Amino acid sequence: MTRAGVGAATAIASADAPAPVVRLPRRRGIELALIVVAVLLSVYGYCAVGLARHGTLPPGAAGYGAGLGVLALLAHLAVRLRAPYADPLLLPIGVLLNGIGLVLIYRLDLETPGDRAAPTQLVWSTLGITLFILVVAALRDHRVVQRYAYVSVVAALALLTLPIFFPAVNGARIWIRIAGFSIQPGEFAKVLLAVFFAAYLAANRTALAYAGRRIWFIQLPTGRVLGPIVAIWLLSVGVLVLERDLGTSLLFFGLFVIMLYVATGRTGWIAVGLLLATLGAVAVGRLEPHVHSRIEDWLHPFASIEAGLGPNQLAQSLFSFSAGGVLGTGLGLGHSILIGFAAKSDFILATAGEELGLAGLSALFLLYGLLVERGYRAGLALRDPFGRLLAVGLASIVALQVFVIAGGVTGLIPLTGMAMPFLAQGGSSVVTNWAIVALLIRVSDSARRHYDGKSTP
Repeated sequence: MTRAGVGAATAIASADAPAPVVRLPRRRGIELALIVVAVLLSVYGYCAVGLARHGTLPPGAAGYGAGLGVLALLAHLAVRLRAPYADPLLLPIGVLLNGIGLVLIYRLDLETPGDRAAPTQLVWSTLGITLFILVVAALRDHRVVQRYAYVSVVAALALLTLPIFFPAVNGARIWIRIAGFSIQPGEFAKVLLAVFFAAYLAANRTALAYAGRRIWFIQLPTGRVLGPIVAIWLLSVGVLVLERDLGTSLLFFGLFVIMLYVATGRTGWIAVGLLLATLGAVAVGRLEPHVHSRIEDWLHPFASIEAGLGPNQLAQSLFSFSAGGVLGTGLGLGHSILIGFAAKSDFILATAGEELGLAGLSALFLLYGLLVERGYRAGLALRDPFGRLLAVGLASIVALQVFVIAGGVTGLIPLTGMAMPFLAQGGSSVVTNWAIVALLIRVSDSARRHYDGKSTP
């Protein structure tokens, strides 16, 4: 064979050979350093509250710091041993947000000595980090979850249905209370539905994007393909409407539209989603008294003051944000407890706004934005459709929750009862959020482990 022939054969063989896998740096040392910073910031906040309220360090500061530090270290070891290529920012962000949430709840507990929520929240945080460790250690490949898509959706619908048989709490049937123990099943259902949506859309993405009939600006898939997922979504939202939990209904609707758009790449689905959301909001707002009252409060937040009845919760929340200014009043020096019974849950962001100011709120939103961005980045770097959709869906759950809650307590949109991820009082919420971070850790480990040098790391 001539020299030219040998060169041509070599070039063809090189073109056919698979691209070499580029192993990215593990960066576990960076993760550990950021975790240390997160724990120190949380302990500093805890001490700042005690100094502001009593002039001395709180007696439990050392135990709080040691407990949070040990839990964070165990989580770090699980990631180091079982997911060494995972994104180094996900776990520190979760630790810092959870730590800040414990500080804010402890601060509000000082105003309600007969109703302390911080110790219980610490127990739930321990359970959440334990679940995080179990998921990271036991789940070696995120694609294993795809096999249980229909089991997930059955379990999700069962969890959503259970609260209907229990008494309503604050106008909504979203809790199960037995012998003083309470749980919110809808928090776990959202992760299970994200798994089902990701698995089903990944298996039928081609038919959803190109099959069926085109109407105006959108390509509608065949009923055989789209029917099952729409039926599951309608059932879940219908149950939530019966429970008067419109916040979670809005989250599920947004999750459905986002994942459908990512699976098909059709921007028309966003327009359809916005149209259906508007029609549904108008219908429910007119027909459901509980929702209608929230819309009225949103449109006229100071009506109760003008009527001589004093400020309602939304008005008190707006007053808290206003009092905080740019730099805040300082931890422990605000008056957001005037909001009332939901100060530790739905309105905990008002405490952050008053005592940390616009600067502190901006930092919190940047942490949430970074958590969502890293989830999206992990999804985009994956080759398999299921992993990509799962990562986008889980990150979108966090993004939608933050938007709905922050928009409600600041008067941007009508208020809906949901828990701010990691910050608000609520055991089911904090456990679910740690499960979301664990799954994103697993997805990002797969994405960075199999990086081929062409995708964005």
